[in-house]
Amino acid sequence: MKKPIVAITMGDPASIGPEISLKVFQNPELFERCRPLVVGDANVLNKVMSVLPDRQMPLNIIHDVKEAKFEPGSMDVLDMGLVDIDQLKFGVVSKMAGNAAFEYVKKVIDLAMDHEVDATVTNALNKEAMNLAGHHFAGHTEIYAHYTHTKNYTMMLANENVRVVHISTHVSLREACDLVKKPRVAEVIRIANDACKRLGIKHPRIGVAGLNPHSSENGLFGHEEANEISPAIEETKAEGIDVDGPVPPDTIFPKAIGGWYDIVVAMYHDQGHIPLKVIGFKYDQAKKKWNSVAGVNVTLGLPIIRTSVDHGTAFDQSLKGTANEISLENAIDYAIKLANNKWSRFHLGIGSAIRFDLRIVEPFSTSALSSPSEPTTLAW
Repeated sequence: MKKPIVAITMGDPASIGPEISLKVFQNPELFERCRPLVVGDANVLNKVMSVLPDRQMPLNIIHDVKEAKFEPGSMDVLDMGLVDIDQLKFGVVSKMAGNAAFEYVKKVIDLAMDHEVDATVTNALNKEAMNLAGHHFAGHTEIYAHYTHTKNYTMMLANENVRVVHISTHVSLREACDLVKKPRVAEVIRIANDACKRLGIKHPRIGVAGLNPHSSENGLFGHEEANEISPAIEETKAEGIDVDGPVPPDTIFPKAIGGWYDIVVAMYHDQGHIPLKVIGFKYDQAKKKWNSVAGVNVTLGLPIIRTSVDHGTAFDQSLKGTANEISLENAIDYAIKLANNKWSRFHLGIGSAIRFDLRIVEPFSTSALSSPSEPTTLAW
């Protein structure tokens, strides 16, 4: 099987994205499994290399994927030329960096949609910086949905065998409650079932969380369970999906950790994110460092493959040479698996269209950021 071409965004130029990208390319095993390239600014990468004396490598600056060499020990950089290195302040939110990070994302989307690359991996961008630059999106997921013309999508987070998909993500809690409607709940259950099958789980077991405390206790604390969630569960059960719920939100994740479910349907952003981060994020107060920042973000429903690091820009570690690249390694690994799976299914004639074959899009992984002086703000 031909090794997939994986396009990796550099992330916000003022973040740890350039550093962990350079560190990942030091691993020769990366080139054994894929043909990787970075979309970003070569001058930023050269600047970051100045604080990484043991991580020096030649940059092959390209402007077309066809120019890439994919040689171990070097980095192919599709140079966008968007950053004035003399004006860039590492670790600081800026309009210039926000614009560059956005344009890197748009470029890899274009490359994937034009079939020039087989998968995309994103380093973190800063939402404030991006919006300062006039790109008014809530995050990566919304950018991908907009430029791939995708209406039905959801975010999946995963840490080892615990997975969660969301009814809604980047909206206010008030709006999130209003979005818990039977059609959307049923749609996400189907997407979750399909995602698990594409991960090789033949008979997925899906747990659906309630919205209210104790799943409303038969109407004592709300009616969303009876009016919207339960009908969606019954509808999808009738389709042959193994789905359980609504399960009280405070017990569904202990059950998932215990192996009851292959995936959990959460009703809103924090309901799904908090337990996954409690599982995967471990901070050592005595050593003042993160021992673990585990988990991966996978977008489901897109026509292209996109995986992502599971942490934020970590501006407090920028240009210090201390950031850990494990999350990016895992995101790339998951992108490779998805790309290989896509080819296998297509060549076997499974699925009726390319869009169907590429349904799954954002990954799960493990990572750790090392040695911040204080706990770093981390966000998906």
